[in-house]
Amino acid sequence: MESLTALEIASQPACWERAAAVAASSAAALPAAGERVAVVGCGTSWFMAQAYAALREAAGQGETDAFAASEMPLARQYDRLVALSRSGTTTEVLGLLGEVRGRIPTVALTAAPDTGIRELADGLVELAFADEESVVQTRFATSALALLRASLGEDLAPVAADAQAALEQPVDELAALDQITFVGTGWTVGLADEAALKMREAAQLWTESYPAMEYRHGPLAIGEPGRGVWVFGAAPPGLPADVERTGARLVTSGLDPMAHLVLAQRVAVAAAERRGLDPDRPRNLTRSVILGG
Repeated sequence: MESLTALEIASQPACWERAAAVAASSAAALPAAGERVAVVGCGTSWFMAQAYAALREAAGQGETDAFAASEMPLARQYDRLVALSRSGTTTEVLGLLGEVRGRIPTVALTAAPDTGIRELADGLVELAFADEESVVQTRFATSALALLRASLGEDLAPVAADAQAALEQPVDELAALDQITFVGTGWTVGLADEAALKMREAAQLWTESYPAMEYRHGPLAIGEPGRGVWVFGAAPPGLPADVERTGARLVTSGLDPMAHLVLAQRVAVAAAERRGLDPDRPRNLTRSVILGG
């Protein structure tokens, strides 16, 4: 019987197409070209914020910073703040929205609009169709990023097709690796961070993540047979040869990097099951982090 997490992973191509449609109807609430924007979240949502921030700047849409919600510099002024929160109850996100209320226009992307986030954000973009029962985030995070990519003018149809292809690729050999280091460049650095988190959460596997060019600056030392180096997007020149010399397995793909993340999610589930773990019930984690006073 497939895990709940696996079923939610498999629903992503359809979710991304729906998210693109939501982007079109939510354009007024989302950042406009030229605005100076901050994007915040916690955990997985923070990594999606990093990816969007890099994409938006690269598209010439305006200066865009990404922060963990607990670490945004409050003295800075932005034209808009975008907050990502699947649950709508994350303590740090709600606290930040309260801090900047009346000073910075805010919009929240959430799967649970009927929560405290509705009262604190100036605008809401609802992604209830991408909500999850799983503790480990998969489809909400990527659907939020799909929506944000669509808002930048990207066509998500081929991306969703790549995700479908990622659902059909074998994962057993990758799930058998003892250790994986995920790397990316530009917007895919956030995806690398997220893939590493998925493996730690679901499978308790030793993973690391870096900007791809930084892999040579120390992390290369852990490369050896039985371990992997997973590259999101194009590998920088020379990196494949460096990895080959260590004996580690180089994992690359011609798929859209967000679709390649779907493959990493599947590997995390397979690695968990290989280790006798339940990916639906990761150790020490809850679906939403609500901190006490």
